[in-house]
Amino acid sequence: MGDVPADVHPNRPNLVLVHCHDLGQHLGCYGADVETPNLDRLATDGVRMKNSFCTAPQCSPSRSSMMTGAYPHENGVMGLAHMGWSLDDDWMTLPKYLREAGYSTHLLGFQHEVPDEPERLGYDQVDDGTKRALELVDVVDEFFSTRAADGEHAGAGSPFFVSIGIEEPHRPFRREYLPEDVYEDSDPDATDTADFPYLPDAPGVREDVADLHSLISGTLDPAVGEYRSALEDAGLADETLFVFTTDHGLAMPRAKGTCYDAGLETALMLYQPGVVDGGAAREELVSNVDFTPTMLDLLDVEPPTDVAGKSFAPALRETGEHTYESRDRIFGEMTWHDRYNPIRAIRTERYKYVRNFSLLPRVFVPMDVAPTPAGRAVQEEFYVEHRPVEELYDLEADPHELENLASDRKPFETADEAGDADPEYADVVDRLRKELFEWMTNSDDPLLDGPVPYPSME
Repeated sequence: MGDVPADVHPNRPNLVLVHCHDLGQHLGCYGADVETPNLDRLATDGVRMKNSFCTAPQCSPSRSSMMTGAYPHENGVMGLAHMGWSLDDDWMTLPKYLREAGYSTHLLGFQHEVPDEPERLGYDQVDDGTKRALELVDVVDEFFSTRAADGEHAGAGSPFFVSIGIEEPHRPFRREYLPEDVYEDSDPDATDTADFPYLPDAPGVREDVADLHSLISGTLDPAVGEYRSALEDAGLADETLFVFTTDHGLAMPRAKGTCYDAGLETALMLYQPGVVDGGAAREELVSNVDFTPTMLDLLDVEPPTDVAGKSFAPALRETGEHTYESRDRIFGEMTWHDRYNPIRAIRTERYKYVRNFSLLPRVFVPMDVAPTPAGRAVQEEFYVEHRPVEELYDLEADPHELENLASDRKPFETADEAGDADPEYADVVDRLRKELFEWMTNSDDPLLDGPVPYPSME
């Protein structure tokens, strides 16, 4: 590999980041009724963040936060990359920080922070020929084998960072390119929808859940197991930080495209033998705006101090007592998806406050969800939930956010059935409203100046 630059620390660990689409926390190790033995094993080996959330319940904005440490309205990615929104080249990203620290940087599979030329994000090498989990197995195996053969690993040369982007379990849940035996156990009649109390127990919902489970168990989970095996076979596992996460919540009604927990929750597991391990389940409230500062901190690279995110690495290291001060709130946002849908939210350990800025009278359902069996079932049984201006949920008493305490209107009731806020919670509404608008003001949220226009496209 040649001489190592003087400013490179060859003993820094490698970083393997595996990220998938639309998973939320729907894994066995998070309590979901789905078979995920490989990902469960990762949680057992490493550290699982129980209260991990994203900044936005949609792909590009959330990923832009994960890679920059800035909220979507700060870094400009307030909608989807293939629909005109893109991270500007002058933004520092995780691969750029690591490249400056002497890492070689690689992308295998999927990214969605820019519409094209992912090298702009700071990758030395890009192989985006496939983004399917199982097809990436051979690509990943070759990558690790080559790194080991070239001596490109901690202690022998420049460490590497590889981002492995997986498409599944993005919809459609039933994929034509997969062998039929992946779906041989997909039985809607035998499927339990207890994991989805915010949806009706209807045939369409059970059909979707059955196929979702097959997609996760038959593609995502075994693929991640293969990636870890390839890393071990290459002799690189002991000197590598292995991270698995997702961009946002499940592609289900009242999840993706909303600032409810089902839209913002994310699986996040980290493992580095002897450093980040032991099967702990951490309770700290974290946001993926903290992701890049945390990764840099874990790799002994100075995290940036001029971004919203902060490192929670001190909570992960096996060093006895630590001084990490956990967040007491996280923020979520949505501006554009396939339609204009401006929402801002604040979540504490106890409460969720949601502010809807849209003039649309009903809850937004992304176009990749609305026409699906579950989407049709929701519309057929409940029509579409009316959208109030303000929402407040007591997460201890109502973890699935079904009773809006900022109004006595219940989900799926129409506007003329609305009433007044619960007086017991009026002070909470006032406080969280103030804190949300303070955050928007301090972070120069353009939504405060009025509707955010669609980006100009050449």
